[in-house]
Amino acid sequence: MSNHPLTRRQALGGLSAAAGTLALPPIAYAATASQQDRAVKLLETIAWDLLKLSPEGATSLGIDTGANAALRSRLEDRSAAGQARKAALLRRSLAQVSAVNPAKVEDVTRTSLAVVKSAFGTALDGFKLPYGDVAIGGWRNTPYVVIQNVGAYLDTPRFLDGDHPVRSASDAEAYLSRLSQLPAQLDGELERLRSAGAKKLIAPDFLLDKAIRQMEQSITDAGSGQSGLAQSLVNRTQTIPGDWGKRAQAIVSGNVVPALQRQLAELKKQRGKATSEAGMWSRPRGDEWYAWGLRASTTTRLSPKEIHEIGKTQLAELQARMEPILHKLGYTKGTVGQRMRALGEDPRYQFTENDAGRREIIKLMEDKIAFMRSQMPRAFRRVVPAKLEIRRLPLAEEAGAPNAYGGAGSIDGSIPGKVWVNLSSTSRHNRFSVADLVFHEGIPGHVWQGEYSNRLPLIRSLLAFNAYSEGWALYAQQLADELGAYDDDPVGRLGYLQGISFRCCRLVVDTGIHAMGWSRDKALQWFHEANGSGLAELAPEIDRYCSWPGQACGYKMGHTEINRQRDRAKAALGGKYDLRDFDQAVVDGGNVPLDVLALNIDRYIGSARGM
Repeated sequence: MSNHPLTRRQALGGLSAAAGTLALPPIAYAATASQQDRAVKLLETIAWDLLKLSPEGATSLGIDTGANAALRSRLEDRSAAGQARKAALLRRSLAQVSAVNPAKVEDVTRTSLAVVKSAFGTALDGFKLPYGDVAIGGWRNTPYVVIQNVGAYLDTPRFLDGDHPVRSASDAEAYLSRLSQLPAQLDGELERLRSAGAKKLIAPDFLLDKAIRQMEQSITDAGSGQSGLAQSLVNRTQTIPGDWGKRAQAIVSGNVVPALQRQLAELKKQRGKATSEAGMWSRPRGDEWYAWGLRASTTTRLSPKEIHEIGKTQLAELQARMEPILHKLGYTKGTVGQRMRALGEDPRYQFTENDAGRREIIKLMEDKIAFMRSQMPRAFRRVVPAKLEIRRLPLAEEAGAPNAYGGAGSIDGSIPGKVWVNLSSTSRHNRFSVADLVFHEGIPGHVWQGEYSNRLPLIRSLLAFNAYSEGWALYAQQLADELGAYDDDPVGRLGYLQGISFRCCRLVVDTGIHAMGWSRDKALQWFHEANGSGLAELAPEIDRYCSWPGQACGYKMGHTEINRQRDRAKAALGGKYDLRDFDQAVVDGGNVPLDVLALNIDRYIGSARGM
């Protein structure tokens, strides 16, 4: 795939990473043992300090054991006080990390120091703004505390069902402990939600409508004794003596439901004041927040206008590659978007709208993963197990969720990686796009790359950068094509190219909504016409861009940069270049800002040259 290079000014100016990134020298200095040991201990301490504030992360990584077993019984504090404690930790840790001389530590530690400085500096800038959630080395920055795809009412049930283990009575007790803390977690969010409302920092009405429907459904299910929170524990304690279901349902009915009702009342109150304006430009300090959101998501300082134009340019280049394939298949009239829409409406590529169709989607994903797993030795020097489950999203989450998302499992392998698939309607998927989707989320995408990160120091498993994470997942889609996934499947290759084009459209639409005054309807129709994606698929996508401004721009910006670095390595190494070595350097370097990625590749090139 062409690397769609940025302009010289964009490459040099745009790739100044988020605030505070530490420049990495391309040549390693001699490490001093005492400095190295102190730096390693400092990074380990910072990692555990973060996990104490977000204990769910320790469970997801499978490290809430031994001396840290108490973390398995705790939930994150989502109140304003909890946010303040996070910011205080970042300020203290940033000062400590900045005092370390990078010339006196080893390469891996030097990279970790750079990652911490970038992630913490960017997050601290986010905490200065009077808006919702700030991701510390994560992807989900949002100006809204509770909305259709944000909030403990979604996050905690999914976490308890998917990541919290129940293998013993103590695990079940820990589950109940966490369940009993959920009302306080919800009320902590409620405090911040009310504060935001008082400042007129209110989400668009169409997002609030979705959140209200979802929360009402959760309350209805819990009140009827059908709470997934209680049932998940019942399902997993069949062989563990105890009255687990009754105890869980008592907590849900007596404490969780009233807390949900309090949040619901505030959401309805804000709905009465909401407008249909989708973009951050229309909200207090919205332009300031969006500039920060773009920086956090892309690890560049490119302007919305520059990113908007990059999207349009790269979309045109990709559609030029799609044109001859469509023509050969007999689709000769209309724009590329119109012809792709016709292809998607062809019954041959659709799934039946029932549970059999849903099972077929999951089976097809599993088959594609099996093929791709067999190809990994052709692309990497060292392969990982990449344990993986493909699961349907919880029903309460589907209306506000994207088509799928995924991530690696625990460090010890006890919790497998997961691809969560939105199966609210089988029309959200078609036979020529399912492979591309599961390559992105699973192997060689998020699940695969995440296992390499899990082998790095603990702090590196906690801190991630959207442009790298999603850029890698797009690059994984490209690798799948290069490794033969579509050699006998031209329609599947169209699905792949449409998938990459989809991310180009995101650059245009996200910046259009938040910086250029586009309405939700304009964004929806432009995307529909430009890429040929179905309206059922696009509507929740557009809503996602409205609730996570800037996040969707990280994908294509990161993908472009990984390809730019690959082309640079090819040019520098000539006959010494090997795809396996480049890919290994990218994943072994871990999840980093884009400028740190470039410096990691500098070291790879130097090593391959024998320098």
